[in-house]
Amino acid sequence: MTSLEIKQGAGVLQPNAVQERRQAAARRKRWFYLVLMGVALLAPLAVYPVFLMKLLCFALFACAFNLLLGYAGLLSFGHAAFLASGGYVTGYLLSTYSGLGTELGILAGTLASTALGLVFGLLAIRRQGIYFAMITLALAQLVFFIFVQAPFTGGENGLQGVPRGHLFGVFDLNNNLTLYYVVLAVFVFGFAVIQRTIHSPYGQVLKAIRENEPRAISLGYNVEAHKLLAFVISAALTGLAGATKTVVFQLASLTDAHWHMSGEVILMTLLGGVGTVFGPLVGAGIVVTLQSYLSNGPLGEWVHVILGLIFVICVLLFRVGIVGWVLKLARRNF
Repeated sequence: MTSLEIKQGAGVLQPNAVQERRQAAARRKRWFYLVLMGVALLAPLAVYPVFLMKLLCFALFACAFNLLLGYAGLLSFGHAAFLASGGYVTGYLLSTYSGLGTELGILAGTLASTALGLVFGLLAIRRQGIYFAMITLALAQLVFFIFVQAPFTGGENGLQGVPRGHLFGVFDLNNNLTLYYVVLAVFVFGFAVIQRTIHSPYGQVLKAIRENEPRAISLGYNVEAHKLLAFVISAALTGLAGATKTVVFQLASLTDAHWHMSGEVILMTLLGGVGTVFGPLVGAGIVVTLQSYLSNGPLGEWVHVILGLIFVICVLLFRVGIVGWVLKLARRNF
């Protein structure tokens, strides 16, 4: 064989090898998702369902925030406003209108957060960096004080005793096990929307904007429109998490609207790994687990101090987050 024939043969084999590696990676990914789904379906048999539902709600909240920070490069300090808006609207409608289906209440809360996200985005999206973050924080604090004063929110007492009702008039959500699988379905839906978004051509444009916004502008992309859409999608999924959380705990409170909640979701995302698919899930799991178990023990008053120490350690030792560090280690050794 001549050297030209050998080069041509190598050129044919190389694309095939790359394609085979991609197919193998896709198969491993499918198996990984199937295993995770199996664990999620069996989890209520070993763990208290209400705790699992809380974890899923906050995991969806963190994933929605990660879409904005990790893939669009926008740091929002006001995401608690969307979580609380979804919860308050859902809680008010389900408490006031007894014949309203739970699914319609959750949908109404999600739409309310979507509309609020559009307003926030139109006001803040023209700014960048710390200015964007401060505008979102100021708007969120405005929403917080509205919830404090508004008559339908119950003020500092919040909306208590929100009825869970029936899903589609058939499934009794007062059963924790039934409600868990509904919450799991909501989380899977939200996670699938985020996955589809970040792996779509639109998601690739978002990454390009995050890496080099001037270059994206020079290529002809409408940067502000892309960032606004990402902001609205993130707000909608956050509202969905808040509405679902209100149904689970039958409570909508000011805690969800406080700026501390915006700080917690930032902690979850950074702890797990910004810009990674599973980072927010890991971060949310760690934070929610620590809060739940430490708050009932002798270290209850030190929960925030402990979380702060964990955050400092993570920043110093795992700057890409826990999942980011694991992925980096895997690429280096395998």
